[in-house]
Amino acid sequence: MKQRPQPTPKPDAEANLDGLSRALAALTDPADVRAFLEDLCTPAEIEAMGDRWKVVPLLLDGVPYREIHDRTMVSVTTVGRVARTLERGAGGYGAAVQRLRRRRAR
Repeated sequence: MKQRPQPTPKPDAEANLDGLSRALAALTDPADVRAFLEDLCTPAEIEAMGDRWKVVPLLLDGVPYREIHDRTMVSVTTVGRVARTLERGAGGYGAAVQRLRRRRAR
């Protein structure tokens, strides 16, 4: 990924993330979210995000890292990073999983 000569000042970075978050929250149709992601991200970025997301339910089900790797071909390192984020992250994975489960239960 291209590096900036100087990091974005924290208030600007926060405002950028807030704006992006609002844009994503405004999209309610999965097809629109997909189109937005395809416009916003490179194919490699989309693949990386998809890899992370597909291991979340497996981790929540207690599947061992090596078995997750064998099933998904996602690196054990990435599985470990996702696991750490589930434990100590901002709670985004958990919120998304809960909402998806509630929708399925309806």
